[in-house]
Amino acid sequence: MPDSLPPLGLLLDVDGPIASPVTRTIRRDSIIADLITLAAANVPIAFITGRSALFIREQVITPLLAAGLPETMRMYGVCEKGAVWFPITAAGMGDVVVDPSVALPAAAVDAIRSLVHDRFTDTMFFDETKQAMVSVEQRTDAADSDYAAAAAEFNEASFAILRGLGLGVRFGDRVSPDTSGAVPFRIDPTIISTDIESVTLDKDHGAQRALAFFAETGPLPRVWRSVGDSRSDYLMADHLHTAGYEVAHVDVRPSDGVLERPYPVIVEGDLIHDAAGASFLAHWVNTLGLR
Repeated sequence: MPDSLPPLGLLLDVDGPIASPVTRTIRRDSIIADLITLAAANVPIAFITGRSALFIREQVITPLLAAGLPETMRMYGVCEKGAVWFPITAAGMGDVVVDPSVALPAAAVDAIRSLVHDRFTDTMFFDETKQAMVSVEQRTDAADSDYAAAAAEFNEASFAILRGLGLGVRFGDRVSPDTSGAVPFRIDPTIISTDIESVTLDKDHGAQRALAFFAETGPLPRVWRSVGDSRSDYLMADHLHTAGYEVAHVDVRPSDGVLERPYPVIVEGDLIHDAAGASFLAHWVNTLGLR
């Protein structure tokens, strides 16, 4: 790996800034091309996502490989908000590591799977690719309004199921501790999914893991950008700021409310989602004189 100080480091959410939340794929060729260009310029790039390793392999790594990843680069994946991680090389995905200590009990996984299959298959599906957390996702043929109504019902039913199993769980402002008083799990809805996960998992956890990996493979840049479409994505920049780096966060869905932070928060004009992500990447390719 190069010994020179990289000009920039990137921590990227996937759904929204990289992959379209509508198609769930990378539909903009410029995103692939600019990621490869930046990686070849010694920019460490981490994909920090709630998605599974299989999703990242199929929807992110496969098109990057097809376009030709550089032999020398620093790229990393942190999935399921920090429960799963792996290096990415010119040969593809490296060894995948799963943290079993944060996984939901099998009884809870089975109960949520049955809930989806029995009541909600017309609007959502159970994500069988997750290895530690439980996720359900909107079907691409389901109307947003239909999914939103079903998701609200699903979330309530899931909260009741987990409480019934004696698991400590948090959902919004509601907290139901287990018999020891602990609350190890939470229900976390997004615009296209609901994640049921360990409370220890989040984007700051993923950022910490990515930086630790990059620190083992060469010098760390002083300048970082994090990019995401949800309020929890700000946690990536929070971690970088606390660690003393020069950081700004790019919010590609500011309509949800831009958070006040002690570092700059950037929006890409009127662009949102992967259009904003493409604009951001193109800006840095130009700024670094790579085009």
